[in-house]
Order: sequence, then C-alpha cells, then structure tokens
Amino acid sequence: MAGAHTHGPTPQAGPAETVDTQVIVVGAGPAGLLLAGELALRGIQVTLLERRHGPDTASRASTLHARTMEVLDSRGLLADLGSPPCEVRGHFGGIPLDLTLPTPYPGQWKVAQTRTESVLEEWALGLGADLRCGHTLHTVDDRGSHVEAAATGRRGGRLTLRAAYLVACDGQDSTVRRLMGAAFPGTPAARELLRADVDGIDIPTRRFERLPGGFAVAARNPAGITRVMVHEFGAEVRQHAGNPHFEEIAAAWKRVTGEDITGGTPLWVNHFDDENRLLARYRHGRILFAGDAAHRQMPIGGQALNLALQDAHNLGFKLAAAVDGTAPAGLLDSYDSERRAVGAAVLANIRAQALLLLGGPEVEPLRTVLAELIAYDDVRTRLAAMISGLDIRYDVGGPEHPLGGARLPHLGLRVADIVCTTADLLRSGRGLLLGLGGPPPPLHAHLADRIDSVTAHPVHASPLAGTPAVLVRPDGHVVWTGGGDGEGLARAVARWFGSP
Repeated sequence: MAGAHTHGPTPQAGPAETVDTQVIVVGAGPAGLLLAGELALRGIQVTLLERRHGPDTASRASTLHARTMEVLDSRGLLADLGSPPCEVRGHFGGIPLDLTLPTPYPGQWKVAQTRTESVLEEWALGLGADLRCGHTLHTVDDRGSHVEAAATGRRGGRLTLRAAYLVACDGQDSTVRRLMGAAFPGTPAARELLRADVDGIDIPTRRFERLPGGFAVAARNPAGITRVMVHEFGAEVRQHAGNPHFEEIAAAWKRVTGEDITGGTPLWVNHFDDENRLLARYRHGRILFAGDAAHRQMPIGGQALNLALQDAHNLGFKLAAAVDGTAPAGLLDSYDSERRAVGAAVLANIRAQALLLLGGPEVEPLRTVLAELIAYDDVRTRLAAMISGLDIRYDVGGPEHPLGGARLPHLGLRVADIVCTTADLLRSGRGLLLGLGGPPPPLHAHLADRIDSVTAHPVHASPLAGTPAVLVRPDGHVVWTGGGDGEGLARAVARWFGSP
C-alpha cells in the first residue's frame, strides 16, 4: 500500500550497494523465475532476490500438468526438460482418474523441481534477468511512485533496490506478505501428511492405499529410492516448527502399515498439511503476489506448482505493459481478478480432495459414490480439466463464444510454406491476431510491436472451424473471435493491448 513502511530486524553494517531496476521479484523458485523470464522477454529490467545461496537440491514438487506444459511449449522450453516420463492416470482425492484430454500433453509429467528451476533460470538469465542469491529481505516500502526494498547479503552487506514494481514469489511463508501484514484469510490445518525419501528399504508399492488406521503411499524410483507418505486417521497436526524427524515418520508408517523402515537411510524428510488460505488481494498498489505467496494449499496432485507457474504467466505481459507505459486502464488489476478467482477454485477442489484422501472411515460412502460418477465421461472430463488447468476461462467481455476467454487450442498450422503449431506462434511473447484460411482484419501499424498478425491454414480438423479469426493475449487466452469486418476487434485491442 502506498506510503506504508514494513520493517524486519535491523541489518548489520557492511558494504552497501544500490540497484535501480524496473521490477524486483522476491524469490527465485519456479514462479519467480518464470515471471522474470516473461518480463525480460519483453525488454523489462528485472532483478531477482533470493535468500538461498545456490540452487535447492531438495526433492519437492515434480508434477507438471497439461496447461503448464502448453505454457512452457509456448516459450520454447520443453526440449530443455528432456524426455520426462508421463502418467496419464491421475487421481481425484485418491480415486483413479484418467487425465486424457484434447491436448498434446495429457497426464502428469514427472520433472524434478530442480530441473524445472534450472531450465527456467537459464532462460531468464539468458534474456537478461539479474539474479542476486544469498540475500535476506528485511524492508519493503511502496512510496506511491516506486518501490524500495532492502536486504542483507552473505557477509552483512546491504543491498537497496528501487523499482517501479515488486512481486512476491517467495513461497507459502512469504517474507513480503509478513512484512506487509497482508490479509491472508482461510482455514487452519486439521490434517497432516508426513513424507520422506528413503534409501535401502524394500517395501510393497502403494498407490493411495487406505488402511484401517490411516493412509499410505510408497513409490520406488529407478535409482532405488522409495518415497513414503503416511497419514494417521484422527492424528493431531504437529505444532512445532520445522520438518519431522525420520523416527517420527517411521513410527507412523509402522502403526499404519505394520512395516519397519527404520533400517533405511532418509535422504529427505518433509511434511505438509491441509491449511487452506488465499490472499484477500493479489495486488497492493505497486506490490503484487504470485504463487504460494498468494495462496497456501495442500499440494495434492501437483496442483500447487502448476497454479504458481500459471500465476506468473498471467502476470508477466500485464506487468511488462504497466512498466513500459502501454498498459490500458485496468490491465494490471485484471491479474488480481483473474488469478484470484482461479486460485479460489483450485483451493476449493484441493479441500475436497484432502477430505476424500485423508478423511477417516466416515468418507468411504462419498468415495464410493464419486468413483461411480467418474465412470461417466462427462464427469471424468470435467474433473480432468480441473486438475490439468485446461478448464480456465477468463471473463474477457464481448459476445459469447465457446472460445471466449479460454486458451487457444493447440493446433497444427500451415503458415506460407511452413508447418508449425499455435504454440510456436506465441513464442515472441506478443499478442496474436490469427486469420484462419484468410488474412485477419488489419491493425494499426503502430501495434506491430504488441500484436503479430498471421494468416494460417489448419493442417487437420480444427476446433476453430467456422471461426475466421481470433485475437489472442500473450498468455494464450482468446479475447476476440470474429470475421473479416473486424467487428469488436478495436474494443478488444484497446482493452488488452492499449492504444497505438
């Protein structure tokens, strides 16, 4: 909020440095790195502030869903992920769910978060983003005309940053959120899941197994390391801070499964609970929030990571336009309205899944009914789209149309003599006016730096059949559909891209 000072502990004296930049991104996890890349792609000076001294080697989120894979494809980053394994079978609250949908990337793609971060970091830094590791933020100040932030470095050195905007991508225990005292309403934790990666044990594989005393998962990777996850029905949530000791996890595992894993070597221990919170506002003047800094949820089905990355993707082009002065009125505020609504919907489905997954015997009748309903394809498709992020539709105004506000479908296209995809046409980071079968309506020449006009012919049967042209935002969502007369196009351009 303009004029507000938020302070933490007084830093120790040391060498001082002042950095003037355009955007400060606090947190160099997946969301922060993707946002930095989105900004740098558009020529914005961005400085990433990270508390860690180097890359995190801990095993964390490892699931990328279909919409996130499409986003990464639209930035040309999929090849850098290698050839990750994909499991088309997912789940809803532990009930098996086929994630097959009309996308080239159905299912759950297993990519270690360390790999995702490495790819995003290389991309963002290659575009010119500045990464400052080993810095702890202690002050944030929105001065109305700009933002100032101060941090301490490895040896007590002081770093002061000045920018037009600051974005908090610093995780569920966000320092920025704490310093600002931002309202973070929701429900406290009632259930907890303990987990560990353990070497040197040989136990049966378990996929969402519900036993009389609790819930257990065991999965062994090709390196011979087994991830175990366990919840005891009715157990109280741990109150002390920090991760559990392996002995606690092993004891709970034995009580639930009867198996002894104490002979194994724990490589990583962790826990998460079902605390469920959503920021009252994603934007506070010149300070914005994205990823887990904006919402706290149980990471069921890998949705938390994907929600965070999609926050950053939505914000990137809007914030860049606000910085370079081309943003029309309300564009940056649409980040709050669009992504907060998506966050609320995802957190609601996660709460439902947490109850189904970790609830005691009392939820068995509900699980039975839902398992029967999932057999109907309309129900399966609805839930799969919800989990995969393919159901997102923004309110973009204009006449009703099946594509209005939805993502541009992934299509094979012929542009002149080149065969490409819709994802290829979005890699510039600009908007896209796509004429299908004929030239799109003309645009003002001074909009060429914001919108690419392309004439293309679908290679195969297309969900865009009968739609002669579409206008697509840089994040891949359709904001106008129309014919050769361009009716409504000028209004859509003005709303999402500004004046020439």
